[in-house]
Amino acid sequence: MINLSPANIILNADSYKASHFRQYPPETALVSSYIEARGGEYARTVFFGLQMFLQEYISKPITAADIAEAKSIIEAHGLPFNEAGWQHILNNHNGYLPLEIQALPEGAVVPTQTALVQVINTDPHCAWLTSYIETALLRAVWYPTTVATLSWHCRQTIQHALQKTADNCDGLDFKLHDFGARGASSEESAAIGGVAHLVNFLGTDTISGLLAARRYYAADMAGFSIPAAEHSTITAWGRENEAAAYSNMLEAFAGPGKLVAVVSDSYDLWHAIDNIWGGELRERVINSGGTLVVRPDSGDPVSVVSETLERLMTVFGYTTNNKGFRVLPNYVRVIQGDGISRLSIAAILAEMEQRGLSADNIAFGMGGELLQKVNRDTLNFAMKTSAVKIANQWRDVYKDPVTDTGKRSKKGRLAVIRNQTGELQTIRETELENQQNLLTPVFRNGELLKKFSFEEIRQRARQEIS
Repeated sequence: MINLSPANIILNADSYKASHFRQYPPETALVSSYIEARGGEYARTVFFGLQMFLQEYISKPITAADIAEAKSIIEAHGLPFNEAGWQHILNNHNGYLPLEIQALPEGAVVPTQTALVQVINTDPHCAWLTSYIETALLRAVWYPTTVATLSWHCRQTIQHALQKTADNCDGLDFKLHDFGARGASSEESAAIGGVAHLVNFLGTDTISGLLAARRYYAADMAGFSIPAAEHSTITAWGRENEAAAYSNMLEAFAGPGKLVAVVSDSYDLWHAIDNIWGGELRERVINSGGTLVVRPDSGDPVSVVSETLERLMTVFGYTTNNKGFRVLPNYVRVIQGDGISRLSIAAILAEMEQRGLSADNIAFGMGGELLQKVNRDTLNFAMKTSAVKIANQWRDVYKDPVTDTGKRSKKGRLAVIRNQTGELQTIRETELENQQNLLTPVFRNGELLKKFSFEEIRQRARQEIS
């Protein structure tokens, strides 16, 4: 198992949060805040990842040692420390945070500007706590949700290409492989981002993501991989023995029903295709009973992929499917893992379509673009307070900066409904009447109230792909 837990949840915050307990109006009893993706690169968001945070970070009580450590660090850091507030939580709640968190079902595909999470304190003596956890809670939501959203939109792009150029979409689940572990900022990021990608696909080389799916979502095995060469294992044989290196890959890993991926551009990709795979080793590839996956790894991916496919078809042949597009024999395919992003996937598939090449022929591997080249502003995530209860009266709380209307926030306690057009819509809780609120409690006072399995999350996300 992986260990993602911090040493002290009190210190899992921005510095300035420590001073906020003295900043609320007198008699403030309840503070209600929400999280949303305000917009950005995508119009729809795949909500995912909160369950990991709830289990690992705030389902455990704080201790006297946590309070003492936080007091020492925060006061030395130059800020006041709310020792009485944290001691109140320890004494009156056995150290469990007195919060209620509502959320949409994980895997839900929703329009941006929809409330995904709503949090409120359950103890009127802890109104300061709602906003105190913003740093940890927002980070726990924006990152996996953004990766899941990016991966989901890639799936849509690939599925659309298969629907246009292939007889079926049977291989879709393995069309985008996660190569991102080495490009992630930490092992924790690789785990969280890796499992977020697996909401949409079954291919990954990020083992940390598998462990997160197993630990937090009861997925025994959420993704799969195959034996694959890297440049070191090919170039170690020397340029003069390139064919022997490829032959060794077939000897070690090829066979009926098996797949093996071989990077083939360490020296001259075109020579490797025309003279080694399509010459010296051609019959072994054809007769292996499995599938050779040729991997180009340099050059302009749009032109290189199509040229690779055309050359492979020259030496191995092809069939024409029912939609009039060319398909390699089942024993050879291509994976492109260099220069892959959402936009380059679309460009590669468009070039292939123009040349009459089916999307059946190709799979993609995405690295830093998938797990690392995202940030909070990719979807403009924010957590904002929308209501406070002061002196037994609820008040709307909002921001509406004249210099940026895109940062206008919502007012009041919130609910999310499915409106008459079937779209999700955020409304005030007081406007619910007989409608179902899709923001449901998932955590209260240290207890996880709802756990989603990975399979139901996957099914929920895929229902939305047309």
